[in-house]
Parts: sequence; C-alpha cells; structure tokens
Amino acid sequence: MSTDDKIKNTAQNLAGKAKEAVGKVTGDEQKEAEGRADQAAADIKQAGEKVKDAFK
Repeated sequence: MSTDDKIKNTAQNLAGKAKEAVGKVTGDEQKEAEGRADQAAADIKQAGEKVKDAFK
C-alpha cells in the first residue's frame, strides 16, 4: 500500500468517525449512517490495497 493511499484511507475513516459522532450527538440518523458508510468504504479500500500488496 502506498503511503498516499494509506493516508487517504485513514483520513476517510477518521472523517467517517467524526460524521458518525456528530450524527449521534445531534440525533441525525442520516448523518450517523453516512459516517458508518464512509468508514466501511475506507476499510474496503484498505483491504483491497493489502491484497494488492500481497501479490507484489
């Protein structure tokens, strides 16, 4: 995994966590769901990068 990709995935994950937290605090279920979705997308990207690295 390149460093840039790792940083982007981590940033997306953190942004998702923040969005989820804001949704919980404000009672905004949609924002909370979006945060969880962002985190899931970052996790999937990270897993894909690890698979690529395994075949190098």
